[in-house]
Amino acid sequence: MIDVNGNVKGSSVKMNEDILFCEKLTDLAKHNRSEFLHDFKQAFFEIYGKTNTEVVFFASPARVNIIGEHIDYNGGLVFPAAIDTYLYLAIRKRNDSAILYNDIRFPGEKKFSITDSFAYKKEDEYANYLNGILKIMKDADYVFDSGFEILLFSTIPAGGGISSSSALEVGFAYAISETFHFDIDRITIAKMGQQSEHDFMNVKCGIMDQFIIAVGKKDHAIVLDTQSLEYRFVPLQLKDYRIVVMNSNKKRQLADSKYNERRSECEKGLAILQKNIAEKAVLDRKIEALCELEVFEFEKIKTIWEDSLIQNRVKHCVYENDRVKKAVTALENNDLSELGQLLCQSHESLRDNYEVTGIELDSLYEEAIKNEGCLGARMTGAGFGGCAIALVHTDFIDRFISNVGEAYTLKTGLCATFFACMAGDGVSKLIYL
Repeated sequence: MIDVNGNVKGSSVKMNEDILFCEKLTDLAKHNRSEFLHDFKQAFFEIYGKTNTEVVFFASPARVNIIGEHIDYNGGLVFPAAIDTYLYLAIRKRNDSAILYNDIRFPGEKKFSITDSFAYKKEDEYANYLNGILKIMKDADYVFDSGFEILLFSTIPAGGGISSSSALEVGFAYAISETFHFDIDRITIAKMGQQSEHDFMNVKCGIMDQFIIAVGKKDHAIVLDTQSLEYRFVPLQLKDYRIVVMNSNKKRQLADSKYNERRSECEKGLAILQKNIAEKAVLDRKIEALCELEVFEFEKIKTIWEDSLIQNRVKHCVYENDRVKKAVTALENNDLSELGQLLCQSHESLRDNYEVTGIELDSLYEEAIKNEGCLGARMTGAGFGGCAIALVHTDFIDRFISNVGEAYTLKTGLCATFFACMAGDGVSKLIYL
């Protein structure tokens, strides 16, 4: 209804109601999943109505990469963990070919058909991530016997560097596989998520984010070889410490950032290395990826990269890969102090050698490590905004958040948000009782 002044009456009331409902759902998702699923289901019915077909629920986690940044596309080892912060998805099959998407936080129906060929369109926004998965499945000859309707709700900060987009891709792919009985294994689902980013979203990401979200395990991280996809679980025993996620609230989108530029620089660095191996025998073995280089080998031949920028990019990759190995050993030896020092070294390399931090992430890092109870900190994710993590003793978390938050605002004018987290399970189907 519009009043005499041209204002939409009731719109602010509806907006406030929506905000309060989202806050309620967020709290329930954290503290009472049964009640959360009840309210989520009622929201689904309000949007799509009730039918005799079952509504099925899924949870897809965010992730933090403990260490090993920007090397998953350079053949390196990475050390991520799924965390207990989730995107939730409700799905129900239809009796026609229509596909309907809706999101509680960003209401507004997006409609397609399972008979569509699916192509990227900017105006489709988040639906592009879902349609990219559908295109891959259809190209792989998976047959859909109907359309479906989806409702989303996420407690993961969007664009925050803890893989909200990968949680969406993997959660959706897993939900579709389960709902239509495709029985796609988790590693293939991870690969589908990466392929969607590459071919549909034009983001040349590595496999790490999708992989950990697909295979994650509560109270564990994984050390993953991004070349072979061999991995093993490592217990994440943090004792009285927690990982505190520090969201800079400086948004970035990978496709619009320098992510692809960094990847191109690494490819150039690898090409120079391979040329020097072939023509000058600077090493007595072939190298297929930058992270195959050992630290001592890099130091021996680093002058082959005459461009200091390219040399620095390669240096980060080689040393970061070495830090992953040391971090795994530190955790297995219950040496959290060593782990903290490695986090700091990682951030400083990402700042100085890889140049993907910026004032916001640097400010969070600098303020974090000043605080009592903090063993180390670093940016996580692609950088250029997004999140950082810190390893903080539980006795000091509240003070840490207050101190870092206040100093960060003074430095940047932005308000950071914080939450402590534990390692959680990967994507899963939820049982609604």
